[in-house]
Amino acid sequence: MATQTVIEITDQNFDTLINSSTPTLVDFWAPWCGPCRALGPTIEKLADDYEGKAQVGKLNIDEHPQLAAKFGVASIPTVIVFKEGQATKQFVGLRQYDEYAETLG
Repeated sequence: MATQTVIEITDQNFDTLINSSTPTLVDFWAPWCGPCRALGPTIEKLADDYEGKAQVGKLNIDEHPQLAAKFGVASIPTVIVFKEGQATKQFVGLRQYDEYAETLG
């Protein structure tokens, strides 16, 4: 069970989170997306395992379509890892835990 809550990313907190010196993993998702729901437990495990080392959050593209468009998210799930405001890695589609973990260090 995750001890760190997965951050709900919104228009209001997005810039602050991605501009952090701590890596920030952003899961672009939607509630109607089956693969996105399947990715949920992996995102929760990453939040738990990387507590204090990385920020892990989810951004609902239905509620924040302009942020998805800004980063060219055309297919979900898409996971982008940011550090100091720069996208350092992007994953499109459902991936395994190890692929995300390797990027977070």
